[in-house]
Amino acid sequence: MAAAEALSRVADVEIDGGGVFKYVLVRVRAAGGPGKDVVRGHGWAEYHADIYERMAQELAQQGLGCECLGGGRLSHRPEERKIHVYGYSVGFGRADHSVTTEKLKAKYPDYEITWADEGY
Repeated sequence: MAAAEALSRVADVEIDGGGVFKYVLVRVRAAGGPGKDVVRGHGWAEYHADIYERMAQELAQQGLGCECLGGGRLSHRPEERKIHVYGYSVGFGRADHSVTTEKLKAKYPDYEITWADEGY
């Protein structure tokens, strides 16, 4: 039960408040239990792996495992209430941007959120 509780405390979306930055789509799971997909995007990351590795360490401390499903980029323009999802990760491949978009829409219901497979 503790693992399920830990899983429920993992935010679905954590991204920077504005700018263009890398993101990863990560499946987080409790040992032997169900998983959920979460989005993390940060401007401090030089590589997609930087975000994923930091997240994996934090999750491991809570007894949770994870796998990276892919990455891309986010263009977050809060002044226009827009987020555009695009691109790919060289190391992890392209995330399913449609999944990422649905997660973002749940967190930012008043935003226009778009995605495209092209672009880097």
